[in-house]
Amino acid sequence: MSEKEKNDETSTRMIILSPSASISSSELVQKLHLLGLPLTIKSTCYGALIHGNTEDVREAIEKIRSIDPANIFTKERGFPPGDPRRCRGHRGAAREGYHQLEKEFKLLGHVSEALERPAEVTVKRKGKVPVEEFRMIAEERKKSKENVED
Repeated sequence: MSEKEKNDETSTRMIILSPSASISSSELVQKLHLLGLPLTIKSTCYGALIHGNTEDVREAIEKIRSIDPANIFTKERGFPPGDPRRCRGHRGAAREGYHQLEKEFKLLGHVSEALERPAEVTVKRKGKVPVEEFRMIAEERKKSKENVED
């Protein structure tokens, strides 16, 4: 890939603020504008949407996440802001994927808490069920099924 092609690559990212973020959506958008990068910036109910040259988008993400790393998240979006294939204004309904984003947003408080206060976790692996125990369970199940059919 040539240097010109690399510079022509664009990307769109959603910046999502967790419920306990130290900044609001409007502050986020203001800070994005103050970076002075050639980006399209759209304020959203969950944070912001940015679109531009991939390197500029990456730089903006790094600088913005440094404000509150445990509460500012990003996610790739396949379409730029205002794209008629996904824009709510053109479709007349919630954007596809919005309900998934809404569900993810509800979990961000837990993710933020885990990032701020990491704890060591050990998982006890379950062993295999011994063959005799499995036979006993199968026989009990078979008997209970026969009793129901009677």
